[in-house]
Amino acid sequence: MLARVRTPRRFKQITRYTRLLHAFCVPQNDSRWPEWNVVIGIEVHAQIKSRSKLFSDTWTSDYTLPPNTRVSPYDAAFPGTLPLLNPRCVELGVRTALALNAKIEPRSAFDRKHYFYADLPAGYQITQYYAPLATSGGLRLENREKYVRIKQIQLEQDTGKSTFDSREGISAIDLNRAGTGLMEIVSEPDLRSPEDAGEYVRTLQALVRSIGSSDGNMEQGSLRCDVNVSVNRHGAPHGTRCEIKNLNSVKFMMVAITSEVRRQIDLLESGRAVAQETRGFNEDKAETYSLRSKEDAPDYRYMPDPNLPPLLIDEAYVEKMRNEMPELPDATRARLQALGLSRRDTDVLMEVDSGREVRFDGEVGRGAVAYFDQISQGRDPKVVVNWITHELLGQLAFRRETFSDNHISAEQLGDLIDIVQQGRLTGYVTPGTSGKTLLRHMLDHCSEEMPSKLAEKFSLLAVSSDDSALERWCAEAIAALPQEADAVRRGNDKVINKIVGRVMKSSRGTANAQAVRAILLKMLQ
Repeated sequence: MLARVRTPRRFKQITRYTRLLHAFCVPQNDSRWPEWNVVIGIEVHAQIKSRSKLFSDTWTSDYTLPPNTRVSPYDAAFPGTLPLLNPRCVELGVRTALALNAKIEPRSAFDRKHYFYADLPAGYQITQYYAPLATSGGLRLENREKYVRIKQIQLEQDTGKSTFDSREGISAIDLNRAGTGLMEIVSEPDLRSPEDAGEYVRTLQALVRSIGSSDGNMEQGSLRCDVNVSVNRHGAPHGTRCEIKNLNSVKFMMVAITSEVRRQIDLLESGRAVAQETRGFNEDKAETYSLRSKEDAPDYRYMPDPNLPPLLIDEAYVEKMRNEMPELPDATRARLQALGLSRRDTDVLMEVDSGREVRFDGEVGRGAVAYFDQISQGRDPKVVVNWITHELLGQLAFRRETFSDNHISAEQLGDLIDIVQQGRLTGYVTPGTSGKTLLRHMLDHCSEEMPSKLAEKFSLLAVSSDDSALERWCAEAIAALPQEADAVRRGNDKVINKIVGRVMKSSRGTANAQAVRAILLKMLQ
């Protein structure tokens, strides 16, 4: 008899990931290119959410600030200036590595990557090429049931920004961004389609936002992608890869990959070779174009930075970061669905813009999930999510605004939901109609006034069911509509709506329609 051996949990996890990885390695038939296999790897550059830069105490900049107003002598490469590592950037880098299940290296080091552009004053970029901060991580793509391996995570400094004025024929250099801390997250070539790549970037974006290590706003340049693409026939070795630089939109990244795949297939089918090169993406033409021949590591002349000692991280520091980790997206999704939210509502909350602080009862959170969490305290979660996803986000979309433009506090929206659910607002069919009117008014007029006070000001509070005026209006309506009253007495409840309308008219809309209906039925039956 064979003995039953307990399989270690870690082994089970590795086996499951191996099966997922096997799905990447076998040829995947795509109707767009049925005879070809596409191999994609992505380098994501995420700006670290630190107030100061990676190696100087200068504050980081955003796109709204005037050029060259956030530049220190070190950022501008003045002679004699020395770097000083920002510990906050290290902390957020470690936090990201933990979220990606990566191995945090006890010893990492900084290298100089040499190349000569006008927006790189020192002539080199400090990065961690040979000894990165973390290695061997991974990211699960839930919607596509795939697992993407992470090769390494490294800290590096950003460059400046150059803009070309075609009318004047000159280039302008803005060093506000120079020296800003970045995390370069390098994936293994495990992606097999533009859709895989899009899902990977969206999932990674949600992850860094949830743990607070980066804003992840691609449109503002705080998350950018370099994509490596190659094609090969099924069963053949991987083809020559080309790198598409500086993609700052998931949509454009997917279009760029599709364009590059078709370009490489056309070359190979015509008998020509694919040259290894770095390419850009023309959004107007929806096609890639050549920038320069692809550089390899020797071209950059990597060397250890003599001014920065090795970065040593002990297990106690890692454990401290692990204990302080915020909730990860998978855990958030599971928690929200356990509250009874649908998968669609959960996805909407998690995908909404997270660039806004939310205040409620002195607490501070970020994004739509924090907004929902604070409003749903003591309230029905399904009712709250309906107000956020259908009413609030719907009104913002109608105004061509995003969640970051919403100025209604969590406390205000919670108060609005309360007075609607308690039936305190007027409304012929449902108090929700008046609630929606109040919501539109609050979006149009930024104010800290609570909806219950606004409802009182605009005479939208319903007359209470125990108010003597309500019974008097009901009696008057029955007397004024005797035929309808007799029909209700005979069991035709549908006719009662006409009597309710008469009461609402007498009360000038201040009566609670549901309370009126209950009183009328009591009087007539």
